[in-house]
Amino acid sequence: MENKELNEKISVLTLKMAQEPTNIENYHQLAELYLSVQNYDKVMSVLDSLLAIKPDDVQGLVGMGTMWFYERDFRKSLQYYNKALEVNPKNYLIYYNIGNVFAEWKNFDKALFYYNRAIDLNSANAEIYNAIALLYQDNKEYVEAKAYYEKALSLEPDNVNALIDLGNVCFKLFEYETALKLFKKVFVLAPDNELIAVCIANALTLTNDKKQAYAYYEKALSMTKDKYRIYICYAISLSEFKEYDAAEKMYKKAIDSSPKESPAYVLLANLYSNQNKIKEAIETYRKALHVDPQNAETFELLGNAHYLDNDVEQAIQSYRAAIAIEPTNDEYRLIYSQVMEDYIEKSIRG
Repeated sequence: MENKELNEKISVLTLKMAQEPTNIENYHQLAELYLSVQNYDKVMSVLDSLLAIKPDDVQGLVGMGTMWFYERDFRKSLQYYNKALEVNPKNYLIYYNIGNVFAEWKNFDKALFYYNRAIDLNSANAEIYNAIALLYQDNKEYVEAKAYYEKALSLEPDNVNALIDLGNVCFKLFEYETALKLFKKVFVLAPDNELIAVCIANALTLTNDKKQAYAYYEKALSMTKDKYRIYICYAISLSEFKEYDAAEKMYKKAIDSSPKESPAYVLLANLYSNQNKIKEAIETYRKALHVDPQNAETFELLGNAHYLDNDVEQAIQSYRAAIAIEPTNDEYRLIYSQVMEDYIEKSIRG
């Protein structure tokens, strides 16, 4: 909608509200107009006025709950949804929205309860099954997640979110051919989405189709100016096909495109370490820590590289730094204690 047309509609509705302050539909329409342009402050202002006139207006209560959900104030969101539920306990959307709140709170059981209640009232809504699938996916229960995504797609075969998420679940289940088919279907529906091109390329890598994988990475790179993560995925693919020099260059392209992000430094350092280029690995881990000095895992990897370089004292310092950042990490403590024991024994032997 053009700004001029939108402003005219807003002016008309504002005038109507002044003339008919108890006409609830005017408030609903104005809130929807503001929502269409994502002006959430105006939406909440209109809904506040509406609820002052009609406190039990379900659409207004659900709308306010949704606005607070967008603001990530889930307690206030839940308060409005519960008020709406008191007014209309047969509205599936309210149960669905409450399920979303508990999903954000990582309360699996309560989220599942409310989603199932929503299904009881509307069993043909694909988005509810999709939400349950995502809940299982977040809980790393991939078989159950797959079943619910498939149910969502049986109701809405071109649901892009369900297709993408099912593809990701198939990855977790090592069903790479199935994932590839799903991502290709999405790419037909959304041919301008470079992230889907990357997903296809990743799947092709894991099905050992090197030529097609590289072609899709190149296609993805041609579709966006934000190339950092594509370079990284491309580099990982090159490494999978043992083209290590090309992978090194691709990681360096990623670093050049976004020098203040650490993942490409770490992955390049890992590549050096795997090739036994320990000095280069140490230097690159240090560059990563210059960018992200509070990353415990990078300190651990740096410690491992120092240990491989027979510099035990530097390794110990790096492990200590990792533990200082994450003092409850048992893995870091175990490695540190083992290296310290070896160091003390060697010191005693002279």
